[in-house]
Amino acid sequence: MTFEITYSKKAEKYITKLPKDIQERILCTLERCRIRPYAHIKKLVGSPFYSLRAGDYRIIMDIDNGKLIILVIEVGHRKNVYK
Repeated sequence: MTFEITYSKKAEKYITKLPKDIQERILCTLERCRIRPYAHIKKLVGSPFYSLRAGDYRIIMDIDNGKLIILVIEVGHRKNVYK
């Protein structure tokens, strides 16, 4: 029972602009999260979304348990992504 990962246009565009090593780190972190996502993520306070760490970058996501989908909403550096 693994989750399918889908990306918003904003997240896809941001990932493609990053250096290759950071892209690989983010994608590997998401792959690891597919089997048991709740073991790796934190709930954002005052928001229905979740946050996942990938080095200095954060992945903001939503999880649909009924359809087994992880929707990556936004990716960004930790000092800018929460604004």
